[in-house]
Amino acid sequence: MKPTPPDDSAAPGQAPMSSDPPPAADGLEALTLTLHDTPAPARDVAAAQSRRGRITMLLILAACALPVVASYLTYYVIRPQLGRTNYATLVDPQRPLPDLAALPAQDMAGHSVPLTSLKGQWLLIVVAPAACDKACENRLFMQRQLREMMGAESDRIDKVWLVDSPEAITPAVATAIAARPAVTAYRVEREALGRWLEPEAGHALEDHLYIVDPLGNWMMRAPADADPIKLKKDIDKLLKASAWWDRPKDAR
Repeated sequence: MKPTPPDDSAAPGQAPMSSDPPPAADGLEALTLTLHDTPAPARDVAAAQSRRGRITMLLILAACALPVVASYLTYYVIRPQLGRTNYATLVDPQRPLPDLAALPAQDMAGHSVPLTSLKGQWLLIVVAPAACDKACENRLFMQRQLREMMGAESDRIDKVWLVDSPEAITPAVATAIAARPAVTAYRVEREALGRWLEPEAGHALEDHLYIVDPLGNWMMRAPADADPIKLKKDIDKLLKASAWWDRPKDAR
């Protein structure tokens, strides 16, 4: 038997069937769409930004902590080395500036001022009564010269006179200490002052120049009748040791 060909006939009233797809309406051909890879999700970008933000914050925190770390290095690493070569006497333990309750102080106008307000600068402190004899004048002169000898670093140092008597300062001395850069003069009670500063055995408070660091700690005492050249070398070392965390007050 011969194979029977497919029946292409259609029922009466029906169009013949075909296997080809019907033409698109209005002569338009059907479109074929192809999907490609999509971009990375937006959340990946957000996560990367969050990581960068955390790193930036850690760097800021580290920068803020640097002065504290530097101060510890200065006084626990560098300072002991200074103690082997210094001319002046290192104070150990250091003694912080007393508050107003522990050491009442007044400016020359009679206003109460806490000595803690002096923090932030290296301090060269002279102690003497208001009468200021020849020895007092010499220490005030040495105080001024030491600061000027520091050159570009002099702005990191303030001069302080603690007046431990009630009488008025003489006009001549008042004019001298007002010369710029002026000496900061505060009137204090001698007995209270003696609970903070301490002279060398056999000497009086007035016999020495006292050095206080920017953190507010009395940390060095010059010998009586100190040699300014030798004392300058000690101050040079202190300024260099603290140069990377201490700045002149105008630069803060």
